Amino acid sequence: MSPFLGELLGTMVLIILGDGVVANVLLAKSKGENAGWMVITSGWAFAVMAGVFTAQAFGSAAAHINPAVTVGFALRDGDWSNVVTFILAQLIGAFIGAVIVWLAYLPHWKETSDAG
Repeated sequence: MSPFLGELLGTMVLIILGDGVVANVLLAKSKGENAGWMVITSGWAFAVMAGVFTAQAFGSAAAHINPAVTVGFALRDGDWSNVVTFILAQLIGAFIGAVIVWLAYLPHWKETSDAG
């Protein structure tokens, strides 16, 4: 597997789980409606863990899954060779993940008066 695929899938998993838990807590008539901030922060913690595991399983040993982390490591190490590849993969993965969450919670958007 390639680092590009690993970063893409890892970031996608991060966004599906992280944004999914936020949508579940904040949108009307969802199973987790009004569950609170503890559920959101715990969900994001598990989302990061699952994203890192996914990225590593699919070929990205670095498992940055975040453009800020990628740039931070490039600044520290001086190695900019993978920055464009990683950030492109992360942006594509984040977009795909966000679309999946949006589609999964589409009925709940219509039920929520203040959906953001």
